[in-house]
Amino acid sequence: MADLQQEDWTKMLSEDNNSVVLDVRTQEEVEELGVIPNAIHIDIFKGQGFIDEIQQLDNSKNYFVYCKAGGRSAQACAIMNQLGFENTYNLLGGFTEWKGEVNQIS
Repeated sequence: MADLQQEDWTKMLSEDNNSVVLDVRTQEEVEELGVIPNAIHIDIFKGQGFIDEIQQLDNSKNYFVYCKAGGRSAQACAIMNQLGFENTYNLLGGFTEWKGEVNQIS
């Protein structure tokens, strides 16, 4: 896992054609605030459900993970690393400090 500031996170993401953006916030947070474009959403608070859904993902891809402030996404990256995902990148400051594009969920 690597903790990255937004500038580095977005630069690496833009140069990576084997990447997935993963939003681990709650459904309520996603609906209220929107998502970073092209993100898939798996709520880390689902517990075993989160792990089950993560295990369905392709662990050969690079995962750019975020939450509201960076804490839950760091936990998600650690869990993913334990499950065999080699490349996970945590967005420091999370969605709260995000300065890029946002897609609203309707």
